[in-house]
Amino acid sequence: MAQLHLYLPEELAQEVRRRAYDRGLSVSAFLAELVRNQVADEWPDGYFEAVIGGWKGEALERPRSLELEKREELDVPAGHERMHQDTE
Repeated sequence: MAQLHLYLPEELAQEVRRRAYDRGLSVSAFLAELVRNQVADEWPDGYFEAVIGGWKGEALERPRSLELEKREELDVPAGHERMHQDTE
């Protein structure tokens, strides 16, 4: 395993130690986890379970969508015609 050296302001180092202790990890393991999560190209293990399962309030309901408003066509100067056909 590679060994890296890191310099931190004392206040930040104390916070890192506290958070590692709170999670039951060594400082090295805690920092390795932070780095692993930052460089990973996928969601961390348990992310969706924590986020989706984390809602404790009433069930969410999507409000009814409003009708789209009708707008008048704009006068387009010659040479600046619309590039796409109407899809209606």
